[in-house]
Amino acid sequence: MGCSLAVVSVDDIRDVLHVSDSDIPDAKVLKMIKRAEVTLGLDLSREIDHTDCAEAEKEAIVLLAAIYSVCYLTGGSAVGLNFSVGDLNSSNSALPSLTVLQNEFERILASLKEPYVGSV
Repeated sequence: MGCSLAVVSVDDIRDVLHVSDSDIPDAKVLKMIKRAEVTLGLDLSREIDHTDCAEAEKEAIVLLAAIYSVCYLTGGSAVGLNFSVGDLNSSNSALPSLTVLQNEFERILASLKEPYVGSV
């Protein structure tokens, strides 16, 4: 089973969160992507490369990096009602629900952990 080429970009994370590069810098998003890549690899007991991975792996990385980014944007507390980034003030309602992101990540992770059964 080979990996089809999929690449996780900083814009993928921003698109999920509906934020711009002025809200969260590229370097910070890339750090979140790398953390998500490593975490997913540990969960799956295999090397994952966010620049060359399967579509399902990409989605898992994007969701996990988005969760990490929500925590960053909310000052480490994703349960608060408000966050402030520079001059931007917003409510968590502007961000996707953390529960929705977590549930979707768990669903994808569970499917990635299922053994592949196919004919050769």
